[in-house]
Amino acid sequence: MEKKIGNIFKGDKVIWMVFFFLCMISIVEVFSASSNLTYKSQNFIKPILFHSGTIFIGFVVAVITLNIPCRYFKLMTPILLLVSAITLLWVLIGGESINGANRVISLLGLTFQPSEIAKGTLVLATAQILSAMQRDNGADRKAFNYIMFLTIPTALLIGVENLSTAALLCVVIFLMMLIGRVPTRQLLGLAGLVAGLILFVLILIMALGEDETTKEKKIVAKTELVDKSSKTKKTKSIFHRFSTWKGRIKKFTEDKRPSPSEYDLDNDAQVAHANIAIVSSNIIGKGPGQSVERDFLSQAFSDFIYAIIIEELGITGAAFVALLYIILLFRTAKIANRCENNFPAFFAMGLALLLVIQAVFNMMVAVGLAPVTGQPLPLVSKGGTSTIINCAYIGAILSISRSAKMNKNMEI
Repeated sequence: MEKKIGNIFKGDKVIWMVFFFLCMISIVEVFSASSNLTYKSQNFIKPILFHSGTIFIGFVVAVITLNIPCRYFKLMTPILLLVSAITLLWVLIGGESINGANRVISLLGLTFQPSEIAKGTLVLATAQILSAMQRDNGADRKAFNYIMFLTIPTALLIGVENLSTAALLCVVIFLMMLIGRVPTRQLLGLAGLVAGLILFVLILIMALGEDETTKEKKIVAKTELVDKSSKTKKTKSIFHRFSTWKGRIKKFTEDKRPSPSEYDLDNDAQVAHANIAIVSSNIIGKGPGQSVERDFLSQAFSDFIYAIIIEELGITGAAFVALLYIILLFRTAKIANRCENNFPAFFAMGLALLLVIQAVFNMMVAVGLAPVTGQPLPLVSKGGTSTIINCAYIGAILSISRSAKMNKNMEI
């Protein structure tokens, strides 16, 4: 019996423990934070059964992935790149809208986010390029060109509808190139170019984005018009997300804090209720399932689940969750450091950075250190595609810890 269990839980035991704790915290906190879904469905157990089922499927995917020898991941790269390109174009043209952005594709009754597949695929391709072009003094200069050839179109396709995801992905790829010893001059040049590009995009957003009052007037005006042609097709500008981004930037950078009587709970409800959840935790928390703000906080089970964790588990529980991601990053770094070959080391670090950087950004949003975006907390927030694919990332790291050729002279 023990041997059979050991065959399932192969790979690094510390990574397995982090994965287990994050999944258990996810089930408890998503169950607590899904009160709105429970009310809408009039079914107390349905939301948590669905999420627990997703976690179980993710666990199975992780077990399947960890049994794939890491050398076979290279063979998947061309297929995954093709799938990513097709699905990213598909979601822009015919995807379903979530919170005003085309982010999911419906296929055979199931929905998935192409950006989740594209992120892991780009990390896989970058790891392969960096490993293949390593020299004694660092990566070949051509490696930078090949990585940019893949990264730029991928980031642009994702960024049209989900700018924060594209930005975080670019940060991960930059850090991978830094770890992969890409020439410093190229990285500094890229950093300068990106800084200029960010400034240019910010100017465009602030110039072309509409203020909330202007936007509301246009919506009212449109509702008063009668469409005389039934064949008229609704079009959407590629700049339709600028107004949303402009509003978030202005709210985040505004120096003046409104008084409680002036606070607009309709437009700033997420930030307000997240702050209330945090300050009402009283350090020790209210206890699992005792959240009050979950009933008022939009996306409490997803984008703002960390605020609910703080409210229920207190600072100690929130620190423990943050510590789990830190352990995941440092443990993966130890595994990567032991790998004799470059590819598994770069791939493992890329996946760990992908999970941890997104987690850090989600936490920063929840506590008010970053503008509001649609980034869930990996392996904790309620989700379909994202949860399963994040489990696959964990499975790939476990596969590397199990099957990659290790340097026996180094301890782990």
